[in-house]
Amino acid sequence: MEKEIISARAAAKIVKSSDAVIVGGSGGMGVAESVLCELEQRYLVDQNPRNLTLIHTTGIGAVTKFGLNRLAHEGLIKRVIGGNFGLQLPFMQDLIVANKIEAYNFPQGVMCQLYRAMAAKQPGLFSHVGIGTYIDPRIEGGKMNQATTADLIDLIELNGKEMLFFHAPEVNVAILRGTTADNHGNIALEHEAATLEGLSIAQAVYNAGGTVICQVERITERGKLHPQMVRIPGFLIDKIVVSADQSQNYAVKFDPSLCGESRRPIETITPDPMNERRIIARRAALELFPDAVVNMGVGVSAGIPNVAAEEGLDGIFTITVEAGVIGGFAGHGLYFGSAYNPEAIIDQGYMFDFYDGGGLDIAFVSFAEVDADANVNVTRFGNRNDGAGGFINITQNAKSIVFSGTLTGGGLDIAMEKGKIKIRKEGTILKFVQQVNQISFSGKRAINNRTNVMFVTERAVFRMTNSGIEISEVAPGIIIERDVLPYIPFPIILPSTIKTMDHRIFSEGPMGIKDEILTRTQSS
Repeated sequence: MEKEIISARAAAKIVKSSDAVIVGGSGGMGVAESVLCELEQRYLVDQNPRNLTLIHTTGIGAVTKFGLNRLAHEGLIKRVIGGNFGLQLPFMQDLIVANKIEAYNFPQGVMCQLYRAMAAKQPGLFSHVGIGTYIDPRIEGGKMNQATTADLIDLIELNGKEMLFFHAPEVNVAILRGTTADNHGNIALEHEAATLEGLSIAQAVYNAGGTVICQVERITERGKLHPQMVRIPGFLIDKIVVSADQSQNYAVKFDPSLCGESRRPIETITPDPMNERRIIARRAALELFPDAVVNMGVGVSAGIPNVAAEEGLDGIFTITVEAGVIGGFAGHGLYFGSAYNPEAIIDQGYMFDFYDGGGLDIAFVSFAEVDADANVNVTRFGNRNDGAGGFINITQNAKSIVFSGTLTGGGLDIAMEKGKIKIRKEGTILKFVQQVNQISFSGKRAINNRTNVMFVTERAVFRMTNSGIEISEVAPGIIIERDVLPYIPFPIILPSTIKTMDHRIFSEGPMGIKDEILTRTQSS
């Protein structure tokens, strides 16, 4: 049977008050923007639908525009269950922080794995991810504000081990996106930068008796799509919306190097400006070794792929991105979640299976706060209540973790003079604190798991030990007593010998580290 092709406006009218709606996408990738736009317009005009439960895997939006930001209206949303809200500033601040809706944060990996459980009619998902963090019901239970009271995460014991059980919500509607649909509803994703978890969502909603809507760029005849390109079979799709102007992400209409249609020359990936972020990324990159499987997160850590490109490290290690992208050079900013010249793109749930099982050699992630117990906060700071994204899945299970960030924030100004760093103006916000505002990463659990943990800043490098946080390297030009210790409100370990950070980090031009990286081993 041929599938009905409807307008984005008609698709928006399918959603009824009190429905539970799963919205596909990640960042700006795979978002049915036309449908979300019409859903917003319908509410603004008719004040309908109301009291929706909104379910999504991770931050869909562009900070203040697009994506779930379109749904940031009191009355439209009653409850949200999502992996991250950092790209949905109006949604986060106007609704979540203001206690106008119920808000739950499940780890990103849990969200996409939960869809598979829902598809199989399981009551929820068992996972070790989140124990010892704010996801743990003994701490906050993933509740993002005071308006959120119901418990959706349980602590249980299974075979003598602590586990978390994440409740599966009931669902009515899925709003997904692909590239091409045939007239029987088969969906191909050939121009998408990531395949994400559209198949799992479609199966979950279909088996729940709900309605699956998919927005695509174009329509073709049945039999024209190669079966291996079809990622969502047509019987799962109820309605198709054609939006010829949909963009690959919120930064670019279409870049063929993001989906494997062509390759981007490495030399076109330009180095970042020579500032504190590049210094940190350069030092972090020195932890790479041949054949390492790594993940590179948002924030300062997102600059590491540019360093790798500048140093000619292509093919020496494998970058993975939680959205399911493997190989190539990971994008950042509005490109985060994708990669230039990927070697493979798998569904996001399978990537998190790999992460949760301890497959990552190194995780390069950023920090907002670090405390005396080596706990890290990236999820609640200032007037932000971002949630974890894939951070907890990744950091709880990687063999080694490199946390990156400036020692202070809020106005920090540095200069490089003759290979040395000079603090021209100190930041007003301490990043190392007595106690973090929220536990996104448990130092105690990492010590028990014997995880190798280091913290890289622009002026010093620190390592987590059984006895506390130890300073291991200091930048040239930095005096520990003047430039480090006054900005750490807890005792740190000062060994008898403290290395000077590699001077090449602080000079323009490539560092020339390729040969050194090639000779490194995981233990060196």
